[in-house]
Amino acid sequence: MRRTLAAGLTLLTVTALATPTTAAPAAAPSGGPKQATLTNFASLPAETYLPGSEPSGAALGTSPINGITPPFADQPIQGFSGLVRNSDGTFDAISDNGYGTKANSADFLLRIHRIAPDFAKNTVDVLGGITLTDPNGHIPFPLTRPDRVITGADIDIESVTRGADGTYWMGDEFGPYLLHFDRAGRLMAPPVPLPGVRAPENPAGNPNIGGSKGFEGITLSPDGKTINALLEGTVAGDTPGTLRLNEFDIASNSFTGTTWHYQLESPNFAIGDAIAVDRNRLLIIERDSAQGVDAIVKRVYLADKRDKDSDGKLDKTMVADLLNLANPKHIGGHADPFKFPFVTIEDVTIIDDRTIAVLNDNNFPSSSGRTPGKPDNNEFITIRLAENLHADPRVLRRR
Repeated sequence: MRRTLAAGLTLLTVTALATPTTAAPAAAPSGGPKQATLTNFASLPAETYLPGSEPSGAALGTSPINGITPPFADQPIQGFSGLVRNSDGTFDAISDNGYGTKANSADFLLRIHRIAPDFAKNTVDVLGGITLTDPNGHIPFPLTRPDRVITGADIDIESVTRGADGTYWMGDEFGPYLLHFDRAGRLMAPPVPLPGVRAPENPAGNPNIGGSKGFEGITLSPDGKTINALLEGTVAGDTPGTLRLNEFDIASNSFTGTTWHYQLESPNFAIGDAIAVDRNRLLIIERDSAQGVDAIVKRVYLADKRDKDSDGKLDKTMVADLLNLANPKHIGGHADPFKFPFVTIEDVTIIDDRTIAVLNDNNFPSSSGRTPGKPDNNEFITIRLAENLHADPRVLRRR
């Protein structure tokens, strides 16, 4: 059934114990976290569209995908790849480049959606949002549209954070670039490339990182002065499975050259998002590329830049296993244990010192991790950790 703005969203609360990870990639670490507990669930239906918007999905053809036949009369509200918490209980969620590639996403308009979960009803309203534009011509290469509305063929936004002035910083995978937008979604300055790193989609050529493997997670430091930007892919010449975490100075609008390395449990895995806990620690989503019954690793790690074991990598502690959440009350009609079995889990934000929120990117209409043959909903969960994060108070109160 075709849905428009207001829709149900799935919220969840979980309890997990932070314990160092020592296991092989395909198995949970021995002595790993105690089973987390599902407490709330809600979901935004896959077929949720922006009413009265432009048609989309023409490049997908006309054959059904998971039972959904493109193209679409309106823009789908999907692909949540970054999340910002607001002071009034709402969240700003960005949609990524659209349908997966530059070639098929020219009619998908990049937006920030404002969503408002109603936990009493286990639903969410999509209150509105803004479309991203470049009216002043800051992007140096040709855009798809002459009106300079930004599409998924131009930029692949995968992460977002917000400064104290209310402006948005977004991480892109095609450059990779950092982009700075005002509160109305207008690009404020030219995209900032990461020195020495280029994706195949970068018009400058000479790529040394995989396609769409740019900035998957960006996060503002507690003091608001720097951004940490984490690549999804390994730069050529680096150890397989290591990802560069890059420091960006806001005042100078430039990367500082300071980097750290995050080690994936397997070179075949990927990260989904990152958010600062304090000046040294971040929460990072790590996942395999499987879905449904084939999914093995969907985890949230606490990573520490201080590298106490001196191995040159961020220290990692798993704080939540998203494939093994206790659900004795069968919340949302789901089995016990509850699993979050999606290909792409790409949003994490801190709610309080023991609670985090996690969302999936449903890759509409392509992913079907929840029910084979049906497009995934955008599910929104919160996870209550068994131990406090001891987060910087500025992170906890930031809106």
